[in-house]
Amino acid sequence: METLTRNTKETRITATLEVYGEGKAEIATNIGFFNHMLESLCKHSNWNLKLQCEGDLEVDFHHSVEDCGIVIGTLLKNSLFPIQRVERFGNASIVMDEACVECDLDLSNRPFLFFDLNVVGKVGDFDCELVEEFFRAVVVNAGISAHIVKKRGKNKHHLIEAAFKSFAVALRRATTKNETIGIPSTKGIL
Repeated sequence: METLTRNTKETRITATLEVYGEGKAEIATNIGFFNHMLESLCKHSNWNLKLQCEGDLEVDFHHSVEDCGIVIGTLLKNSLFPIQRVERFGNASIVMDEACVECDLDLSNRPFLFFDLNVVGKVGDFDCELVEEFFRAVVVNAGISAHIVKKRGKNKHHLIEAAFKSFAVALRRATTKNETIGIPSTKGIL
């Protein structure tokens, strides 16, 4: 379990992450929909995450969402690397009613995000474009290569939640312990 504090002129964030937890979340960002998505992420990845963010919400939600992604990604990298004795690759397709979103990822230590969710507008007060910003911040800071792709669906809430859940399940699968693997790379290091 590791704790990180990040203070800028725009946000003040303190978070503690336990990758191999029980799916417990204590999230306080003052952004209701984002709290809900982070709680879902924890539940389906089995993370224990405590995260408190005070941000310049009077400007908009962008700084808070992106900076939470930076902190979560940094904690994840510190918890996982150097990679050894885990599956490394993970994927999941998650269905929520009419929506289906797939995530394929690699704990490669080579950050990359392919994001094709095609959601625009808002869910409540939450700008849908911030979903991509969050995932980009996480994968860049965690050293993950991830593809998050809409397979079908129309409801923005369903699509976004399926994206968070598919990322969570793919990550849970990629971080599954496997003592027979050693370092999961022909290079000998990740």
